[in-house]
Amino acid sequence: MTQAGNKVALVTGAARGIGRALAVGFSEAGYDVAISDLKSQIDGLQETQAAIERNGRAAYLQTMDVSDKKDVQSAVKRVLSEAKHIDVLINNAGILRPSTLDVLSEEDFDATMNINVKGLLFCCQAVLPSMQARRAGSIINIASIAGRGGIPTQGHYAASKASVITLTRVLSQEVGTFGIRVNAICPGVIVTEMGRKVLGTEEQQRHWMSLAALSRLGDPQDLIGPALFLSSEQSAYVTGQALNVCGGTSFD
Repeated sequence: MTQAGNKVALVTGAARGIGRALAVGFSEAGYDVAISDLKSQIDGLQETQAAIERNGRAAYLQTMDVSDKKDVQSAVKRVLSEAKHIDVLINNAGILRPSTLDVLSEEDFDATMNINVKGLLFCCQAVLPSMQARRAGSIINIASIAGRGGIPTQGHYAASKASVITLTRVLSQEVGTFGIRVNAICPGVIVTEMGRKVLGTEEQQRHWMSLAALSRLGDPQDLIGPALFLSSEQSAYVTGQALNVCGGTSFD
């Protein structure tokens, strides 16, 4: 059970990659963590759960399809029943299916928007009432530097992440009077299973590395510090912002 005074973070897409790194990183920082992903990712979710528990923190596992509003509402209700409150929501669940726009299928476009945009909105809508009642909370939306300007073969993904940035800015203005802060993180090329779809060949990897001022690709661990900052009182006057975490790949 969550102890009195403990902070709770809910991380979507937590079965692997950035989501797992953030969930485990927050547990190392003293948070109890609610984790969610698709039912098909239950094995990965359980591995994340075990890592959180090894850090001595509670791990609340819930399978959830973020593109299904009723499923999201039910899962969040169960988390609140167990954990009693949610201090931080990290909307990390997302997909990337590379395709040039001239041959992009309607199915891939709809799936990208349903998960990356609608799914994020559904999670915010499910969590906000409890945050508003407590007049406190932090929402962190994982966007992408692709949403800043677009990348060939990722037009639909870039459009979805540009939407994430805009939703972040608007929502921050709508809920700020409740003491709720809403920010986004825009990762660069992060070496995850999804990121490898972008990396491609060794030559392409060298190309991406050459674009970064730090001359390296990102690691999921690189997102933990920025997310913890945006969740903490140290960023009490920061809201509606989109922070690039890209090693100096983008300066927008």
